[in-house]
Amino acid sequence: MSLVEKRSVTIRGHRTSYSLEKPFYDELAAIAESRGLTLASLVAEIDEQRSREANLSSALRLYVLDWVKQSSSKIAL
Repeated sequence: MSLVEKRSVTIRGHRTSYSLEKPFYDELAAIAESRGLTLASLVAEIDEQRSREANLSSALRLYVLDWVKQSSSKIAL
């Protein structure tokens, strides 16, 4: 069993895929839910904002990391 799972999503009418470890996927889904977005909408938002030099999977991981870091810094205050 692989630790990384490949998933498909449609972004602006274009089918693409990304690969994430389950903990990153679970956190991404939780972030989407907390923001009142579908997972596909959140992925599309991240895709639109990412640097074209970064691949989508990396951009998703960095988004999750940033979200968790921001959340933990708010709790520490």
